[in-house]
Amino acid sequence: MLRAFYGLLAGLSFGAGLTIADMINPAKVQNFLDIAGNWDPSLAFVMGGAIVVAFPFFRLAQRMGTPLACDDFRLPTKIALDNRLIIGSGLFGIGWGLGGLCPGPAISALTIATSSSFFVFAIAMAVGMILARIIMLRA
Repeated sequence: MLRAFYGLLAGLSFGAGLTIADMINPAKVQNFLDIAGNWDPSLAFVMGGAIVVAFPFFRLAQRMGTPLACDDFRLPTKIALDNRLIIGSGLFGIGWGLGGLCPGPAISALTIATSSSFFVFAIAMAVGMILARIIMLRA
């Protein structure tokens, strides 16, 4: 029960941060990616702030024996670049640039969606995730 509470708390704070930083606004994200046009560098500060906040906790996790609310830490261990990572990153970037949203902000945007395009994006994102899972299982 405590694990679910911590998960809920983390998700709510993450979603609130995305909303406050306006990362759920596709136009703001697309302007950040448009370095040759109407560039808006403000989201770089959001990402930098996230790194500054997360870094000490990753270091703490490396030093702790076990986490407080579950059996073990699930930190990334893979360090090699492979085709799957490169192709997946490229597809993610294309989708982010075209849609102006990625999974976290898209889910946060559903809570205050002002148009049906947020729901269409979320459905397309879910279908893409399912197709990716099917492709991975067949490979």
